[in-house]
Formats: sequence, structure tokens, C-alpha cells
Amino acid sequence: MYAGPVSREKRYQLQDEQANRQIAALLEGLRVPADTRRFHDEMLTTVLKTFEDRAPVADLKIASAALKELRYGFKVFAPYRETPKVTVFGSARTPADHPVSVQARSFGRRMADHGWMVITGAGSGVMGAAQEGAGRERSFGMNIRLPFEQDANPWIADDPKLISFKYFFTRKLFLVREAWAMAFFPGGFGTGDEAFEALTLIQTGKSELVPVVLVDAPGGRFWRRWMEFVQEQMADQGMVSGEDLSLFRVTDSAEEAAGEIERFYRVFHSHRYVGDSFAIRLRRPLAPAIVAEISLRFSDILKGPAEQVPGPLPGERGEFPDLPRLVLPFNRSGFSRLRQLVDFVNAS
Repeated sequence: MYAGPVSREKRYQLQDEQANRQIAALLEGLRVPADTRRFHDEMLTTVLKTFEDRAPVADLKIASAALKELRYGFKVFAPYRETPKVTVFGSARTPADHPVSVQARSFGRRMADHGWMVITGAGSGVMGAAQEGAGRERSFGMNIRLPFEQDANPWIADDPKLISFKYFFTRKLFLVREAWAMAFFPGGFGTGDEAFEALTLIQTGKSELVPVVLVDAPGGRFWRRWMEFVQEQMADQGMVSGEDLSLFRVTDSAEEAAGEIERFYRVFHSHRYVGDSFAIRLRRPLAPAIVAEISLRFSDILKGPAEQVPGPLPGERGEFPDLPRLVLPFNRSGFSRLRQLVDFVNAS
């Protein structure tokens, strides 16, 4: 019996079913592991959906380039996942003998001497100085292709840990995602943009809770004047909370900046969500009185008492099996107060 023409919706449904079968067969043939197969399936499906959407070439170019940059960035950083890294931001225009460059060079050397690696935008000025201090072996460079002023500095040029990006948004992802800490030196529009974005991501829980230091040259006023603006025009006007100022520290000492970063990891190791709980991995157990004090002092961001357990929660897949956990029924909104909680833990 003649069923009539197939509707557009039915045709798309049939195409989707055929594509899903072909993707499943491809992943099966490649023996993609079961724990990652879902994500490979979703990515391939999304790519094919752009054909169904009749996406124009300009859109496909953006999606293709971004995916390539992400894949390559993940590959470069993969061998260094367990190595602590600090991202250094700052002007590309400061001369090598400028006090800010001298400070950045000292900071990079100090962090490398204590086992850290340095990530920068790979430019000159502050970025080059920090990488000169850290040395090539302890450096990553996230270069951005621009028509002016952004060739890779000689301390990271031609190194396999140098990544060249077409888009700022993919570059920014790695500058923030791979950072165990962030240090901002004086700079221009780009540095200001990156500072506000990094703080926004931490404030809203969209990135890891990490120490952020704003580093002036000795006796400098760049960040202290910025801090005055934030206090008077944002905090005092209710546009950010007073607790949000806990997300960063301002200093004019490279040694103090490095010490602030290291203190953050004195007891705190890392964190992750497990179901409805927020698990803080600890380098050593806390005294029961400290755990009880946390429940009282930070009750405004906790939906119940804090608890300490000797090892991983079931949902952690056995990660860091030797580390105790501070388990928090966190409300997932008070991230500035959570930073204060981490400071309290580290001072215990």
C-alpha cells in the first residue's frame, strides 16, 4: 500500500537512526573502552548534527578549529597532570629590565625551584620573564596567533610544550583549567580581562578553587589601586560581597606570593563533588575539634554537619586512596566562603 511521501521529521529520524547504528559499529570496531564510549558517541553525533542543521562553512570552521585545539591541548598536558602548575599573566610590553619583569622572573625561578611548572601566554614582557626564571623544562606556553606583538618568547619557542591557538576562548580554557594557582602581574586590557574572568569562574564554581595572587613590583601600586576600585566601587556598592575579596591576595613580594600559593596546599590537596557532597582531600587528618568548629563557623554554606572519613568516597573511584576526606554538605553557592573554609583548614 502506498504510504505517501516521507515527512522531513521522519526523514531526519531515519537519518539519525542510521547514523547512530554506524557510530555504534565504528566505536565497537575501534574497541573504544566502555567508560569513554558514551562521550565519543556524543561528540560524533554532535558533529553529524551540524550536517543535519545545514551549518554554514564559517560555523564549521570555528567548530573544527576549536575541537582540534582542545584535543591537542589535552594531549600536551596529559603527561604533566600530577605536576603543580601556576599560570602567570601580565603585560607583553614590559622591557626585560622593568621592575615588573624582574619581579616576574624572580617569581618564576622561585616556583620552579620548589617543584612547580609555569604556564604563560608565551609572549614577551612578563610572560617571557616568568619563563626565563622557570626555565624551558619547567614551562608551558599558550601562544595566541595575532597579526602583531605575539611571537613566542625565546624561552619557550620551538618547545613541544608550546601550543599555538587561533581562538582566545580555547587558549583561556587551558590557562585556567591546568592551573593549580594563578599569579597576575601588572598588564593591559588582556590581563584585566583574564583577572576578572578567573575570579568570576571561581566565584561561581565554574572552575577549580585555586589560590590567586596579584603581584606588584616592589613598592608598586598597580594592584593596590585596582583593589581600592574593587572595594569602593564593587564591594561597598553591593555588586560583589565582602567575602568575594577572599578569593585573591595582593602583594608586592614574589616570595610572599609564592608562600601564599604553597600555604593553600599545606593541608588542602584537592576537591571534587561526589553526589550531593563536596569532598576535600586532605594531606593529613584534622582534629575532631576542628571538624566540629568548621560545622559551626561555616554553617551558612553547609546544609548539615561536616564529617571526616579516612579515605575515598564510593563515587571517587579510588582516587588518592591514602588521603583522608573532609566531607561537606555544601550548598554550591558560597564559593567565597568555601575559600575561607579552606584557609581555616590550612591554618589548623
